[in-house]
Amino acid sequence: MAKKYSRAAESKIGKVMHEFKEGKLKSSSGDKVTRRDQAVAIAISEAKEDHLKVPKKPVGSKKKKANV
Repeated sequence: MAKKYSRAAESKIGKVMHEFKEGKLKSSSGDKVTRRDQAVAIAISEAKEDHLKVPKKPVGSKKKKANV
């Protein structure tokens, strides 16, 4: 069963991603956000700040480096 975001959280994330697509999203340092993954992190963070329902990060979510 997939975990769900609340409708309010989805709306908040959608608004932030729209800002990113328009090129208006800024990071906390004031620099323009250029990477999609950074924009997603900002969107989820803002949703959490507003105390909206956001699922927790999966346990095995870190990327593993290949031993070379």
